[in-house]
Amino acid sequence: MANEEKQRYSAEELKEFEQIIRVKLDETNAELKYLREALSKKNDTGTDATSGNSKVMEDGADTAEKENLNQLAVRQQKFAKNLENALMRIKNGTYGVCIDSGKLISKERLRLVPHTQHSIEAKLKQK
Repeated sequence: MANEEKQRYSAEELKEFEQIIRVKLDETNAELKYLREALSKKNDTGTDATSGNSKVMEDGADTAEKENLNQLAVRQQKFAKNLENALMRIKNGTYGVCIDSGKLISKERLRLVPHTQHSIEAKLKQK
């Protein structure tokens, strides 16, 4: 029985992962808030005393910057959702179990990528 592979992480181990996830979620939500504020301020031109020719170039740069900020915000929002889903898996007891192999994902991988649902072996097979 000592050689039998563990099927789930203990409550103490899950608490460690939950703490890691909550810290990352707080950081992600703070960055998302910053990005949303930056996007909402992009509509403010700041000055009306700009000549016509340079205004066109600034508008293009502003549009590109706004698109980049928007892409970052979308990525952060997706990351936050993945972290929230990981918290739900902790609550329902499925956290840390690879959805492909059914084996435990290594602690090292979960510490680095706490929202993952794939062991490193399963992730490498996907490529």
